[in-house]
Amino acid sequence: MSQNKSETGGELKARDGFTSSFGVLAATLGSAVGLGNIWKFPYLTGTNGGAGFLVVYVLATLVVGLPVMISEIMLGRKAKRDAVTSLVKLAPAGQPWWLVGAFGVLAAFLIMAFYSEVAAWVFAYIFKAIGGEILSRDPKVTSDAFSALISDPVQSLLWQWLVLALIGGILLLGVSKGIEAVTKKLMPLLFVLLVVIGARSLMLPGASQGLAFLFAPDFSKISAAVVLTAMGLAFFKLSIGMGTMITYGSYFRDDQNIPLTTFRVMCADLFVSLLAGIAIFPAVFAFGFQPAAGPSLLFITIPAVFASMPLGHFFMVVFFVLTAIAATGAMLSILEVPVSVLSERFGISRVKSTVINLLLLALVGSACALSNSLTAEFKIFGMTMFDLFDFVTSNVLMPLGGICLCLFTAWVWGYDRFRAALSNEGALNNERVLKPLFFVLRYVSPLLILYVMLKGLKII
Repeated sequence: MSQNKSETGGELKARDGFTSSFGVLAATLGSAVGLGNIWKFPYLTGTNGGAGFLVVYVLATLVVGLPVMISEIMLGRKAKRDAVTSLVKLAPAGQPWWLVGAFGVLAAFLIMAFYSEVAAWVFAYIFKAIGGEILSRDPKVTSDAFSALISDPVQSLLWQWLVLALIGGILLLGVSKGIEAVTKKLMPLLFVLLVVIGARSLMLPGASQGLAFLFAPDFSKISAAVVLTAMGLAFFKLSIGMGTMITYGSYFRDDQNIPLTTFRVMCADLFVSLLAGIAIFPAVFAFGFQPAAGPSLLFITIPAVFASMPLGHFFMVVFFVLTAIAATGAMLSILEVPVSVLSERFGISRVKSTVINLLLLALVGSACALSNSLTAEFKIFGMTMFDLFDFVTSNVLMPLGGICLCLFTAWVWGYDRFRAALSNEGALNNERVLKPLFFVLRYVSPLLILYVMLKGLKII
């Protein structure tokens, strides 16, 4: 634990943090791995041509996602404070860079409002899978089951509130005994379950067709739209631009090798996505389903796929359990952002800060939970509250936060501080890595993120 003085110059307070290198890796990976790996990555890969999209995504991650992630973690560790106060401490006096942290907190809160509802569907599907309610080869049956869930206001609210209570309960235990302890158990379990599902999928007749789709690139299918989608996924899937990595970085130990740890997180995150693809696509092809099923792949196509295979009931339950695990790790990091700000910036106890955020999310998130039922007709700019929160965070707040963090690190903080922070004040001999990383952060990443942002807003 580290000691930090309050902003008002008050007495020093003990500050919780990650206690081991594996804890750092597990927690950071838990933040990066989420429904994006199990749900969004497979369906975007399916709708954008398979292996060619995967190649572009890996390259985009290296030049868009990874540099910003390293920058966020570095700033958080240097300041040892929440997402807002970190930028207050590190920025030149009088410059309002703290607003970047504030927009990140807003993004995290709004994301949690709708993400908790998607996670609620996943948790509900564990019990639907156990009961056999969605065990059908007919996509119409699985489609009707999903429609019945999201259009029922009572179920939608109940499952969302249960998910929020679960995440809040873990956060109440603190950083080391809550976030770190839980993710150290959940991340290995996630890998094991994915390997089990993947092995079963590979044993199916015709599985090779799914592997070819995932690993044999057809570059003729790559278009400007595919490249844009890959860049957007690379940025959003690593939990950057919304204060999570600044917050988690503030819990890093001073001797942690940030570039190496972050690269390992990126590789592990990619590995999880590939395992999810191996678990899904061979089975999808083996039973004649379409890989380009889109967002419905997880809740409508996958149950029908599992129902078609031997021991499918058991493996379907396992699949939704691992999906819930992935969602849990991501939600812990998202909710920790506003919790840490209330607790540290405003001096509210962690317990009160967590409860306040849970109550606010139960209120604001209910607008998203009811977007397919009671409030379906209430729209702003033609979007339900669920879609509006998703659009604003994905297309405005997160990319804007990423661009500003690139500018702050590369143009305000400068290379000398950047090198000192990432070399652990000279203890690491890694300047050969830092110079090209700084160049990308200064010139390449912000321009690419800006391009993704402007295309997402349909300005260009």
